[in-house]
Amino acid sequence: MVPKEGSGEMSPQRYRRLDASQIVGTLRSLRGRIEARFPGAGLGKVCGELLDIGEEALEFTLSLRRPIYPIRILSWLFIGLIVLFGLAPFAVFMRPDTWSGGLLDALGGLGGMIEAIEATLNELVLLGVAVLFLATAEGRIKRHRSLKALRDLRSIAHVVDMHQLTKDPKDCLIAPGDEADEGLEAMSSADLAHYLDYCSEVLSLTSKLAALYLEGFDDHVVIGAVNEIEELAAGLSRKIWQKIMLLDRVVPEP
Repeated sequence: MVPKEGSGEMSPQRYRRLDASQIVGTLRSLRGRIEARFPGAGLGKVCGELLDIGEEALEFTLSLRRPIYPIRILSWLFIGLIVLFGLAPFAVFMRPDTWSGGLLDALGGLGGMIEAIEATLNELVLLGVAVLFLATAEGRIKRHRSLKALRDLRSIAHVVDMHQLTKDPKDCLIAPGDEADEGLEAMSSADLAHYLDYCSEVLSLTSKLAALYLEGFDDHVVIGAVNEIEELAAGLSRKIWQKIMLLDRVVPEP
């Protein structure tokens, strides 16, 4: 059934692509929750940095979809020149007087002709490599830009891991009147659970932003980099949830 206009029904195809605006909205909401519960916390600043990346992601993915016309025009211009240069020897070979004795004698007979053909084929191989290099120039530029953006997301995932690293239940949860070890912050069970949960959410949204870059550029190298970030975020989240599951076991007695 086709949804009626104004009925408010959403097309199922809307959920087949990641929506940058929805990810940004979720990041903004998460940063607000972190700031409300942990004012001035470093994790909130990390989430704010991720929010900035998310706000730039929409334009970035659109730029990946658009052709880079100067590179494309120059590449095809040089490819055309290379093809013309490569076909020139064959134009000579196809002339009627080539095989009537003129060129054959000039090359020293049939053996010289074979050597000339072999040299020409070697040059064609080199020209083919040059054509391939030029034809893939635009893709390599977009790949470099994508990998640079993904490196930023990978760094953020590691920064989040550093924030949760010292949030060990057995060290942060202390009995009333006790002091936390040097360099550690004493937290209640509820606060620690929320903090670790926020870390997991930031990691999850980091992997979503990484996957968003594939909406604009489908490249096997970029796909591999995105998969690595998703695996990294999932692995770090598992460590966090192991701590959350241990909270009830290490709550100090009053």
